[in-house]
Amino acid sequence: MEVNSKRVINVPKGSTGAIISYLDKNNYNLNTIDTVVTMFLGYPQSGWIDLKAHRMTKLDFLYKLTTSKAALEKITLLPGETYYFFLQDVAKKLNISTMKLFDQYALQAYRKDGNIIADTYHLPIGMDEKDLIEHLLKLSESKYKSLSNKIFGMYDKKNWYDKYITIASIIQKEAASKDEMSKVSSVIYNRLNKGMKLQMDGVLNYSKFSHTKVTPKMIKEDKSEYNTYKKKGLPNNPVCAVEIEAIKSAIFPAKSRYLYFMRSADGSKHIFSESYKKHRQVIRTVKKESYRLKRTAKAKKTTTPKPVKTKVAKKTVKKTIDKTQKLKNLWK
Repeated sequence: MEVNSKRVINVPKGSTGAIISYLDKNNYNLNTIDTVVTMFLGYPQSGWIDLKAHRMTKLDFLYKLTTSKAALEKITLLPGETYYFFLQDVAKKLNISTMKLFDQYALQAYRKDGNIIADTYHLPIGMDEKDLIEHLLKLSESKYKSLSNKIFGMYDKKNWYDKYITIASIIQKEAASKDEMSKVSSVIYNRLNKGMKLQMDGVLNYSKFSHTKVTPKMIKEDKSEYNTYKKKGLPNNPVCAVEIEAIKSAIFPAKSRYLYFMRSADGSKHIFSESYKKHRQVIRTVKKESYRLKRTAKAKKTTTPKPVKTKVAKKTVKKTIDKTQKLKNLWK
């Protein structure tokens, strides 16, 4: 008798009896003899396993159930990256359908972005698009619940995404380092509390615009919920994947009166200001410093001596060798 199975299946944790019950519920139809054989072969491992085939004999199926392991592919979702590029990367590395993966994400995801936490994942090769999205979402949801319960003693999914993951995603896009995250968070809260527009470029780096440079033209023409230059308040969805540090900063912002920040001339940090007047002074200082750095770099480039070419030296050595050889030939 043959078994028609998914190539990669997820076996739950539990006793042998519980696993056999799981197999029966998933139409693998094990009889008494199969149960005995399974228990004789050994304890079936829990988790994702690769059976290497869809159709096989029942005995082969039971043997692979107890001996097979999943072939894994290491894939990293970087903090600040959007689902749009991450899913394409996953589809390419696991050799599955990009379109089906996006369709399943649209069906299963709670929000447009921020549903999958930034982390390194070891994903089973052979898993189909539906199970893969479900797997990633469950892992992330588990981490979100754990962190929320630890901090608040409860998990309110809607509030978690609408507020903390959304703010965390903006922090993730805007902060130059983890050390700045709580300060950036304080600016977001301070501006919201004063009824000011956030006016942050990072929010416009959503979805397929993740790696697009924000320009005055983009700010003028973008009519989406993510244009915080035109729309007050937070966007309705997070703008990217976030890491734990960004979430904690969204929950525990620094105590400050900062309302503005400007990236330094060398791009290594931000300079924070409490007033627009001070912010304007910072802008002028940064522009002057940027100009100075460019001039210094240009001067250094023009005064740096060009490396000596070695081709001439090689030719000279070759000629010397040839001449020596000719002299040796005269004595033969």
